Amino acid sequence: MDKLAKQLRDDAQKIDCTISEELDGRISASLQGIAPAQSGGPRATTRPVWFWWASSLTGVAAAVALILIVNLKAPEPQPVASEPAVTPLVLPAIEWHTESAVLTSPLEEEMENLQSDLKKAEEAVKQDIDRLF
Repeated sequence: MDKLAKQLRDDAQKIDCTISEELDGRISASLQGIAPAQSGGPRATTRPVWFWWASSLTGVAAAVALILIVNLKAPEPQPVASEPAVTPLVLPAIEWHTESAVLTSPLEEEMENLQSDLKKAEEAVKQDIDRLF
């Protein structure tokens, strides 16, 4: 950063120019024309009381007009269709006779069959791999 600051100072000293009286006067005028900002923010303007009354009455009139428009509009008569009364669905009572399942021999046989099928598939895959490599 020091090198940059030094370079900028050196460059600024090398600038050789003359400022005309007109430009100097304009710069001085613009610098003197600057005024500090006023504290306190924007000043609120007070309005007469009749503004409040006018806005209140306008709001009340608009609300009353809307209520009248909504309530005076008669609904269109709906045609009454005579449909047969819906009878509730009655399900007959079902007597459940449950028994615990005995799963011994058929499941054991199925398990043995599945294990033998898995062993056959494993052997077939091993043979295919051996043929490839």
